[in-house]
Amino acid sequence: MKTMALLAAISFAALYPALGQAQGATPMVVAQAMTGTADGEVRKIDREQGKITLKHGPIAGMDMPGMTMIFRVQDPSLLDKAAVGDKVLFSVAKTADGMTVTSLEKAK
Repeated sequence: MKTMALLAAISFAALYPALGQAQGATPMVVAQAMTGTADGEVRKIDREQGKITLKHGPIAGMDMPGMTMIFRVQDPSLLDKAAVGDKVLFSVAKTADGMTVTSLEKAK
């Protein structure tokens, strides 16, 4: 029984890189695929922690409904682009650290 489990693990390990190549994807590309955009309103900015609280509409591309939540920001300078109460358009990516805002601009 242990031999079969070992063989299955070895087979999977040998096949896994081939699966990524066959689909033209690498683990990094797959991680980047979880992105989306939405409109929102800035509720809080925490420059010290590099976080922003947004009340947002549905996030297109991530099947996420509207809600209020805290996001990390990819670049702390994004926090200088808006103030509490501003309407914004933003892009977000699911990363190992959680949901991260990758771009942010005031809505027109």
